[in-house]
Amino acid sequence: MDDLFAPKPSPAPAPKALSVTQLVRRMKNLLEVEMGELWVEGEVSNLKKQASGHWYFSLKDEGAQIQCAIFGAKKKAGSEALQDGVKVRVFAEPSVYEARGTLQIIVQRVERAGLGELQARFEALKRKLQGEGLFDAERKKRIPFFPSRVGIVTSDTGAAIRDILNILERRAPWVQPVLYPVRVQGKGAEIEIARAIERMGNPERFGLPRCEVLIVGRGGGSIEDLWNFNEEIVARAIAACPIPIISAVGHEIDFTIADFVADLRAPTPSAAAELAVPDGAELKNRLGILKRRLSRRTEERLERLAHNLESLRRGVLSRGGERLLREPAMRVDSVRARLGVAMQAELKDREQRLKELSRTLAAHHPARQVELRLEHLARTGERLERAARRRLDGLGDQLSRLRSLLRTLGPESAFERGFSIAMDSYGRIIRSKADVAAGEEIRTKVKDGEIRSRVE
Repeated sequence: MDDLFAPKPSPAPAPKALSVTQLVRRMKNLLEVEMGELWVEGEVSNLKKQASGHWYFSLKDEGAQIQCAIFGAKKKAGSEALQDGVKVRVFAEPSVYEARGTLQIIVQRVERAGLGELQARFEALKRKLQGEGLFDAERKKRIPFFPSRVGIVTSDTGAAIRDILNILERRAPWVQPVLYPVRVQGKGAEIEIARAIERMGNPERFGLPRCEVLIVGRGGGSIEDLWNFNEEIVARAIAACPIPIISAVGHEIDFTIADFVADLRAPTPSAAAELAVPDGAELKNRLGILKRRLSRRTEERLERLAHNLESLRRGVLSRGGERLLREPAMRVDSVRARLGVAMQAELKDREQRLKELSRTLAAHHPARQVELRLEHLARTGERLERAARRRLDGLGDQLSRLRSLLRTLGPESAFERGFSIAMDSYGRIIRSKADVAAGEEIRTKVKDGEIRSRVE
């Protein structure tokens, strides 16, 4: 019956629900904090370039895909590599697009897939060879100015060899080019390049003509195409070659390990040919200028000498030799006299200076200095002794006065006049009857001793 009137339990409160915005925002924060920035590799698809400068695309592989956004794409490193169907690596931050609740990554940097590994290999070999001194300017050989034979290590079918031969023919037709054809791309090409450099560096051993300078290189291409010139075997072959080497790999913006090791780097194969030989037309023009300048100066010099000779013939040469030498002889006598006076004055000045130095030396001689110091020490000792004696005498007089004063004012004089001093058993002076109690023993000091008594 009581249960009928018992209060009914209230229903459990409903769990608090998150709004969609709160849920998506929490997912976004959790994703950004937990994962942070990372590298992702995949194939580009559905690339869309907006007028705002922001690009959107998908990155996919065999099992999944993810939406990507790159803001201000043209300012981001490597964005030019983004093309549909191209495999890339992106450095990005995972996030959630709140308006749609979709997962995406915000891209900061783009690289072609595989380039990161190649770049790491490039930097590692560069540090290694630089540490060994292969890039040092001190070890690089000077390129000869006027070679008669130029060696070329490149492909015999590419555009590079045609450009080099055309430049050599145009600038220096007297130069003999010597081509050692090699593969400049593909697996094993670096071995052919290194072998060619070694043989061109030792031509007599391999039956080759000796060259004064070598051009090693190829035309432009991707980093993979140029990679054979980044191999260590090629770098060491260039460093060991006794003949100066000009590297000519790719275009002006391309740099390879071979460029750092070579004695001179050319931005292109054509530029390498221009650096290897002088310009014949320019030399011819310069020789003409020098010839005209030399002829003019020679003629002017001959005319001036002829004029001087004619003047001498009409002047002093027309007179006798004795008259010609008379004035120079007088000048010699005058100079001799002035020189004698100057020497005597200098000798006297030196003698006077020597006497002054001797007197200074005598005054500062160590023995004299010791003697002066001893005299000073003796005088100081005497003054110190007199001062000490005066001080002791003064202190003795003061002590006598104090002793007399003590006898006059001290307790001994009071005892002589019949006074005494009462003290308790602890030796304290009794100044009042309150200082003692009945039955207490006291001591009374008099002139010739001490009296002990008891208080009643």
